[in-house]
Amino acid sequence: MNKNRKYIIASVIIIAGIIYLVKLFSIQVLDSTYKLAAENNIIQKIIEYPYRGLIYDRNGKLLVFNSPVYDLMVIPKEVKVAYTLDFCNLFQISKEDFMSKIKAAKKFSYVQPSVFIKQISNQEFAGIQDHLIEYEGFYIQARTVRAYPHKNLANTLGYLGEISGEQLQQSGKENYRPGDYIGISGLEYQYEDSLRGRSGVRWIIVDVKGVEKGSFKEGLYDTLYVAGKDLITTLDFELQQYAEKLMVNKIGSIVAIEPSNGEILTIVSKPAYDPNLLTGRIFPKNFALLEKDTLAPLFNRPIMAMYPPGSIFKIVQALIGLQEGAIHPNTWFSCNPNILNCHQHPSPNNLYGGIKYSCNPYFFNVFRKIINQKRSDNIYQGAATGLNKWREHILSFGFGEKLGVDLLDEKKGLIPSVEDYNKIYGKGHWLFSTIYSLSIGQGEILITPVQMTNIAVIVANKGHYYTPHLINAIGKKSSKDNSINSNISKLTQQYLVKHKTTIDSQYFDIVTNAMEAALSGTAWRAVHKDIAICGKTGTVENPHGEDHSMFIAFAPKEDPKIAISVVIENAGFGGKWAAPIASLIIEKYLNDTISRGWLEKYVLEGNFLPQ
Repeated sequence: MNKNRKYIIASVIIIAGIIYLVKLFSIQVLDSTYKLAAENNIIQKIIEYPYRGLIYDRNGKLLVFNSPVYDLMVIPKEVKVAYTLDFCNLFQISKEDFMSKIKAAKKFSYVQPSVFIKQISNQEFAGIQDHLIEYEGFYIQARTVRAYPHKNLANTLGYLGEISGEQLQQSGKENYRPGDYIGISGLEYQYEDSLRGRSGVRWIIVDVKGVEKGSFKEGLYDTLYVAGKDLITTLDFELQQYAEKLMVNKIGSIVAIEPSNGEILTIVSKPAYDPNLLTGRIFPKNFALLEKDTLAPLFNRPIMAMYPPGSIFKIVQALIGLQEGAIHPNTWFSCNPNILNCHQHPSPNNLYGGIKYSCNPYFFNVFRKIINQKRSDNIYQGAATGLNKWREHILSFGFGEKLGVDLLDEKKGLIPSVEDYNKIYGKGHWLFSTIYSLSIGQGEILITPVQMTNIAVIVANKGHYYTPHLINAIGKKSSKDNSINSNISKLTQQYLVKHKTTIDSQYFDIVTNAMEAALSGTAWRAVHKDIAICGKTGTVENPHGEDHSMFIAFAPKEDPKIAISVVIENAGFGGKWAAPIASLIIEKYLNDTISRGWLEKYVLEGNFLPQ
């Protein structure tokens, strides 16, 4: 019995030894987990963030660049802070913040680094870098934030924000990590894929105090970052600055486009904000303040505001009337105030005079003839058929749909349809007399400022337009002569497509001549003795206060280089405020100077902000 017990004990010892040896072999040879855990105590993964692409104007003027900042990283397992209060004073945080940040870091990972304090500025970093060695478990990781040499173009350039958990789950975001920054609005959003670049990784060896001792395996596993591509915009920054100067103390927008190619020369939304307010650690606080601002500086009016177009729409009505044969250039109508209220001017008028004097009764009759042409014995059906035909022409001007501007949240506007009126009034229960306010750009019509400019573009081009856009090319600028390199990536074909309206080119001359004459009629302040400007005023009813002042124009008449729309909310007549602003911008662009100091002074003194 004792002999058997001896063998049993020996067997147990042998079996235990075999199990121990097998486990030891598995740990040391087969399983690399423990090896990696040991290596993680001396190896750190450093993300190399790429430089985001820069943004320039059409002449090489820098609009957006990168400014260095530093994230304080933490590895909870290695943290040793002898005096928490000293640490908090150094980094200007409270003890409660320290404890909550440590807790959040441990929740993320006990052994992996995470951000402890975001976006420490250059100035702040200079004051703390000599003390970092005193705090084990903490190290600095460099990155960049956006910076702006000027206070212009905030809504157009856009801003960056930390990527959300929801965005990380979206298709196409596989290369983003928590804590990465992404374009949220403007060009930063629209061209995120080009601007962002690709992150790299650097593996380093550190000692027990966290001091870097060199690359791990001589950089064998390191990957280089790829810098983002630059954007070359269509914008003329000097013109932009001047346009924004004229809009001080005003609410509204300016959009100027080169008719021959759809390039946006200037795009102003007022009130606006300094783009530097939405960068770095000050972003959350400032964004909350801007959101609460009753003047809505974050609202991008050129592409998001929708207004009844008012009298500028008479240009479109005239062209449709001519195309449909409802009128001809020598069709005469009297200015009958019993039909629609109007201002005093010569009467009766043909089409030229109707446009020149912006006669409301004239275009009441034009629209009536378009809608009520004899198309059916049933007057209700005839009105519906007429409206459908009218709407077909209207849509060809780019109304009722997004034009395709390369900015987020462009609005479509609204062009009412037969179906809309059937829902409002009931099928067969509306006629021209129900919808006549459309004749002068009131009623249910809504268009955006960029669509307003597109009217002027179409007339300048005698019937076609190109998709308005803000980017000329994507690539690098030459460091020697500031010119665009030959290998720069041009944009897609979509901006080269000519969009033709349903209006024949032969009908545009009479409208162009009348628009030139209109400056001596309703827009005399916009007249320039050396520049042939063709324009049209609009005064749009506003139920919340004074009427909105509007103006569209292009110049020079014979070889148009610029088309423009100006909207000034609550400013009254179009000829009084919007027209002179447009005229000054046209002069600045074409002549690079201002000869009418009196007009500039008059505009700058205008103040239409709520008191």
